Amino acid sequence: MTDKTLENAIEAIESGYEFLLAYAAQGRPAGVESGPGPHAQPTIKGMQDAMQNLIAAFAQSEDVFEKVISEDCTKASAALGFILKQNKVGSEMVDNLNASIHLRAVLTDLFLYSEVLKPSSAADLAAPGAVQTYDASK
Repeated sequence: MTDKTLENAIEAIESGYEFLLAYAAQGRPAGVESGPGPHAQPTIKGMQDAMQNLIAAFAQSEDVFEKVISEDCTKASAALGFILKQNKVGSEMVDNLNASIHLRAVLTDLFLYSEVLKPSSAADLAAPGAVQTYDASK
């Protein structure tokens, strides 16, 4: 997985979660999503696709934590897929998804992964073997 693909996957998951928090707060009744949006299902699908990319990238990793990320994405992706199969989506369903320990585990994993890997100073960037990483705070 390229750095840009990794960055895009992390951004899709983090921004998707932020969208779902706002969606849940709107108090929308469960209903078939139609007409003008915003709708939850496209965001959930984007998050699931991003998790599938992380699963593929990290499943065979030698790094134990990257394997944990892959496993957590597998569990959270199952919850996302369950929601995508529903005909009617509302705020309460999305709120329960947001509260899912599996989704929260992925978010925490990605926050930690991004924080540990990002350089702490310009000197770190210039060091031999320095790792260029995604900064989740952007």
